[in-house]
Amino acid sequence: MRISTSEAASGDDDRQLRRRQKLTAFIREEATAQGFDLCRVTGPDSIPQVPARLETFLQDGHHGTMAWLAETQARRSSPKALWSDVRSIVMFGLNYGPDEDPRLLQGKSDRAAISVYARNRDYHDVIKGRLKEIATRFAARAGEDVKVFVDTAPVMEKPLAEAAGLGWQGKHTNLVSRSHGSWLFLGSLFTTADLTQDEPETDHCGSCRACLDACPTAAFPAPYRLDARRCISYLTIEHKGPIDAALRPLIGNRIYGCDDCLAACPWNKFAASASEMKLRPREDLMEPSIAFLLTLDDGSFRAFFSGSPVKRIGRDRFVRNVLIAAGNSGDAGLIGPCLHLADDASPVVRGMAIWALRRLMLPEEFERLAAARLPEDDPEVEEEWRMAGVA
Repeated sequence: MRISTSEAASGDDDRQLRRRQKLTAFIREEATAQGFDLCRVTGPDSIPQVPARLETFLQDGHHGTMAWLAETQARRSSPKALWSDVRSIVMFGLNYGPDEDPRLLQGKSDRAAISVYARNRDYHDVIKGRLKEIATRFAARAGEDVKVFVDTAPVMEKPLAEAAGLGWQGKHTNLVSRSHGSWLFLGSLFTTADLTQDEPETDHCGSCRACLDACPTAAFPAPYRLDARRCISYLTIEHKGPIDAALRPLIGNRIYGCDDCLAACPWNKFAASASEMKLRPREDLMEPSIAFLLTLDDGSFRAFFSGSPVKRIGRDRFVRNVLIAAGNSGDAGLIGPCLHLADDASPVVRGMAIWALRRLMLPEEFERLAAARLPEDDPEVEEEWRMAGVA
């Protein structure tokens, strides 16, 4: 009996379809075993809108001092520019939703607010470790090449997650999930394997603008657009120098990141319960004392934040942030540690200590302090004195 060419082609198609289905089912099972809440597949050509959006973002200067965004623009614009052989992209989501609204901490002026995602181990390390476990088993099963990425690589994770159907990019530019709200860590696996692709998610924000209205610094010039230069997460984490004096009072007690736009999202109320493999926060990072954090030198900072993403910004930038919280606290009991930091070796710390002291001390006390400390050699610190009205 002869088999026609068309019948042979049909048989090949059936075998390829079954292989795609089996490999896709396998990777979903592995994702569940590793504690991921969502796992869906898209293709490398699924985000054609990204190049133009990225170009506009960069041209408007909304990336601030994050020069690497411009330097990696070409690779960010298309997954194939990052890896030309990729055929399928698997997007993973891990719920990190808090047990209570993190904005409640803003009413405690003696406490510091650390973004929910940074209250435990660095999620980059945790997720990448889990993805590598999946990648190893998948590569052995599929006989295909794989690469895994988590945040720090030039991958446009949120558009890809939307294309894969994990959620949609909300007006705050973060991913929103119908099942997990705005609280998802993302990771990706690129592979040369041909997998069954999922349908993209549609935008369900409607007329809601809760996230936009919640932003303390008005960092959204328009829905779906973020100006990082006004974003508290950018200012407290990525920005290295003195923070714009006009924005400091708006930062409140937020010393590392900001959750306001995420926490305001109404879809959070539909979020599913967290899995047992969810990262649990460290108790000592839930609402640490501003007074304690002001005492950290480089060694104690590194020890206290060991394994935490906070550690990567370094002690000086971190204490700069804590001094802003101190200045916003209205607590005269913090004058002592702020005075100590006015002699710090780091100019950015000394400068922010001046700002905090100007807000905490009586005018005549501050003038006596200035008389004893001036002149100042560092131009940025001298500028702080000048803005305080005494230099």
